[in-house]
Amino acid sequence: MVSGTVKHVECKPYDDQVMGTSGLRKKVAVVQQPHYIPAFVSAIFDSLKDITTAALIVGGDGRYYNKEAISVVLGEAAARHVPKVIMPRGGMASTPAVSLMIRNRNYVRKEKVFAGFILTASHNPAGPKADFGFKVNQPNGGPALKEITDAIYARSKTVTSYDIVEWDSAVDINKIGTQTLTVNKGDEKWEMVVEIIDPVDEYLQMCRDNFDFPLIRKFLADSKLRVLIDSLNAVTGLYTHRIFCDELGLPDAVCRNNVPKEDFGGLHADPNLVYAKALVDLMWSGDYDFGCAYDGDGDRNMILGNKFFVTPSDSLAVLTANNQKIRYFREHGFKGVARSMPTSAAVDKVVQEMKMPFFETPTGWKFFGNVMDANTLSLCGEESFGTGSDLIREKDGIWAALAWLSILAETNKDRDLTKERVLGVQDIVEAHWRKFGRNYYSRYDYENVDSDKANAMMTFLREHLDELKTQHGLAVADDFEYHDPVDKSVTQHQGIRLVYPDGTRIIFRLSGTGSVGATIRVYFDKYESDPSKLGLETAVALKELISNALAWSRIEEFTGRNAPTVIT
Repeated sequence: MVSGTVKHVECKPYDDQVMGTSGLRKKVAVVQQPHYIPAFVSAIFDSLKDITTAALIVGGDGRYYNKEAISVVLGEAAARHVPKVIMPRGGMASTPAVSLMIRNRNYVRKEKVFAGFILTASHNPAGPKADFGFKVNQPNGGPALKEITDAIYARSKTVTSYDIVEWDSAVDINKIGTQTLTVNKGDEKWEMVVEIIDPVDEYLQMCRDNFDFPLIRKFLADSKLRVLIDSLNAVTGLYTHRIFCDELGLPDAVCRNNVPKEDFGGLHADPNLVYAKALVDLMWSGDYDFGCAYDGDGDRNMILGNKFFVTPSDSLAVLTANNQKIRYFREHGFKGVARSMPTSAAVDKVVQEMKMPFFETPTGWKFFGNVMDANTLSLCGEESFGTGSDLIREKDGIWAALAWLSILAETNKDRDLTKERVLGVQDIVEAHWRKFGRNYYSRYDYENVDSDKANAMMTFLREHLDELKTQHGLAVADDFEYHDPVDKSVTQHQGIRLVYPDGTRIIFRLSGTGSVGATIRVYFDKYESDPSKLGLETAVALKELISNALAWSRIEEFTGRNAPTVIT
């Protein structure tokens, strides 16, 4: 039996532990500073409720320094009288799987969980010289709301000591089962239970329950669809073989880079056309029909067809229009859809025709959670390669791929695939464009910009909104402000919107997901309904819009950059 003694440690407070869009993101060298992670964990515990009467779930994407952080969490949880810690084997699980674990216990099993700690920097690079991340999920399974993260940050600036248990032997986080740890503090003694569970079982069962696996399996066999699933050496590698091979019958070779590594094997686990270029090149070879890539913690996805890229905005619109081809929505109903403000308005056209509830929120999955909890939202998405349903309270990359395979299977269900061509990804998207029109869409990312320069550019735009609106005949020129329909909270300064009378949009915002400096994101969104203009190259369709945006913002002057880091 493992036992340990509580140690009281003095430390200095840090003033940079502010949580961004989805948690704390820092370079590994920063979090390796003396007491950095223990002080931050202490601030978290000080800011949460029910820590001595409910369980804590801890998981992560397996990146470098996760094991050290898990050790800190276990030591501080034990010192704080947390009664139980639930952890996937090895401390590794995707973010959507952790969300599901929390929800299963709080709403199905009636076991109380007060929070989930997810050790991930999401799509940011991993390794000793790369990034580390730490996020907190609340009892509904979703990211902590701003009032919680604000409280954590405020407390972090005043932490001058913490208690942590030093164990007499290592806690085995690789063996499934229950361990009881004994804690000693002077004459006091208490216990903490650590339950190690399989990281995939619960998530796999959710997929079985909500997708028509027999139909998808039959379609894949009959169509001989050539599939590639790329985990980029991150945490979804734990899931892909069991789901796509064992359950759906695909050959082992479809799962690429499916061994999770602390440095993601040197790959940048961000599923876009730049960082998942190896997969993109394979799909553009013409030898494959369906491809999907995931990010570090498995909440983002990129969908590809044969020589065809599905923008995340189009993906959300297509899933919405075809929601009855997905078993979960067919059986449980489809309540409504939401998108983040910078996401293209492609789904808006679907919503208007289908007359369903619609919500436009700031960037950040936590904003969707409130509306989901009010039982008025079934599907949501962000242009930053995130899609998900109300089954959990996080975006979910594997869910998105299974939703697309469901649509493909249902679309081809009554076709004789021995005689008729399989209708693929491109066919479905182009049919959608013919019905609803097409939103040409692109995003320019200027990464690691000096924060002062990035903020100066945003201030410049805010100060000239009225002038831009008048000079260029815009219908809207504002700084997006969100009024939550559930809790009535107001979230300000969520992005500069420049909107033309026909709905064409330019949007500027600063991202909160980086670990160094600032990332300026510029979004371009132009609607086209003319059938003769649905097949243009995106760069051609958006050329004038992009030129206007770069000139009006003086982005090169402010940043010194004559080109973006990434274009998607």
